[in-house]
Amino acid sequence: MKKESSLKKIRIKKGIYVLPNLITTAGLFCGFYSIIASLSEDFVIAAIAILAAAVFDGLDGRIARFTNTTSRFGSEYDSLSDVIAFGVAPALLAYNWGLSFYGKWGWLAAFLFVLCGALRLARYNIQIGLIESKVFNGLPIPAAAAVVATTALFFDQVGGVQGKFHDPSMLVFVPVLSVLMVSNVKYYSFKDLKLFARKPFMTFFLLVLVLIIVAAEPVISAFVAIVGYAISGPIWWMFKFSQAKHQKNKERKANT
Repeated sequence: MKKESSLKKIRIKKGIYVLPNLITTAGLFCGFYSIIASLSEDFVIAAIAILAAAVFDGLDGRIARFTNTTSRFGSEYDSLSDVIAFGVAPALLAYNWGLSFYGKWGWLAAFLFVLCGALRLARYNIQIGLIESKVFNGLPIPAAAAVVATTALFFDQVGGVQGKFHDPSMLVFVPVLSVLMVSNVKYYSFKDLKLFARKPFMTFFLLVLVLIIVAAEPVISAFVAIVGYAISGPIWWMFKFSQAKHQKNKERKANT
């Protein structure tokens, strides 16, 4: 009996160990499916697949930590999956949707997104434990990919853009996202957000209100939230820079 129970525990442990990598594979599949959809010019499906990959990306690490099954293999596999799902897939979506009109400048802008995404992931992997866990150094690659995806969805639903989006602003929009990924601009990581801790009643009420708004207008809500997060880093950086400048001026006046 003891032998049977121990064998059962080993099987369960192995099953749990596989689970995070299966979720990573699901995210990779969504990224690959997004590429296929972009090539078929089905941009809405391509964008939704990228957002689905982001959901799986958020789950695999949490499940691995929760089940105590984190591994070097898992983290390396996750990074490789992210390059496809959040680097190549959104770059191809951006290119086929709004950059293909501009020749070499279009595909160079798309390549810059892939390059900066890969560099962002490599830098993140070597900075684990060195950078404060409450913040990300640069815009996370899933967030940058989600900006591209929600923008495509937003213009399809609200902007009345059927099919491709012909606007020169894409030649600025995609490179700016790329640069933000490799910048030293800090972004809140939400890692210290304790949703299961006791909160005031008003906090609960506001969360319910937000969920109602999201349910009513999911595309607009997702677009506003993701783009808001992308610009929150530069806004916070400018605020901190102006504060430091003001403090220096104050000290200079005090010394004169």
